[in-house]
Amino acid sequence: MTDLVRLEVADGVGTIRIDRPPMNALNAEIQHGLVDACREAGERKDVAAVVVWGGEKVFAAGADIKEMETMSYTDMVDHSALLQDFTRALARLPKPTVAAITGYALGGGCEVALACDFRVAADDARLGQPEILLGIIPGAGGTQRLARLVGPSRAKDIVFSGRFVGAEEALAIGLVDRVVPAAEVYDTARTMMARYAGGPAYALRAAKEAIDRGLEVDLDSGLEIERMLFAGLFATRDRATGMRSFVEKGPGKATFEGA
Repeated sequence: MTDLVRLEVADGVGTIRIDRPPMNALNAEIQHGLVDACREAGERKDVAAVVVWGGEKVFAAGADIKEMETMSYTDMVDHSALLQDFTRALARLPKPTVAAITGYALGGGCEVALACDFRVAADDARLGQPEILLGIIPGAGGTQRLARLVGPSRAKDIVFSGRFVGAEEALAIGLVDRVVPAAEVYDTARTMMARYAGGPAYALRAAKEAIDRGLEVDLDSGLEIERMLFAGLFATRDRATGMRSFVEKGPGKATFEGA
């Protein structure tokens, strides 16, 4: 893993920290680092949920344009797979994730946030997909995940114009889930993820997979995905623990082991 991306773990919550001041421009090293950090977070048993954070000042202001400016078509044919890989790795992380957004989440930075399950934004945060102003389009999932999150019409407005979206508008259209003062963003995101520590890890994983995969298929196929994942959880010890606890003590009192 690179020094520009770190996985820090405390009390069951992992923080994937992007650290390339001043603007956390997402160069190839960071993109590889995010893939590695997501893989490690997914494998570690002491990580129940993940916060993605760029620090107190900025989440990520986009891809490294200086790095891309001199690329040829064939260079980008090779590099574009990585653009998809690092956001796909985050989207497929089999645990709850939240983006803690301060300052700017633009271009690739917005695409990182879109790949998370939830987004907490500072009240002065600005989000957007300004690639059109460079004569290109989003390439790390922005055209797809944004449209699925806020609807195609709003996504087209944001992508076609390249404009920045303020925190309150982002909350109103569903682009972010919570808006808090900038100083409270990280703690709020950690609190959201802390609720999953000590939870039924395989059930959470199945719930995320059922929702995400189900959105990509027709209803009958989605119901079949749900049915198979539901049945599979009867092989876990947490399912037995949860049901036994419910029968003996009532709801919400089970102590899970994540197995």
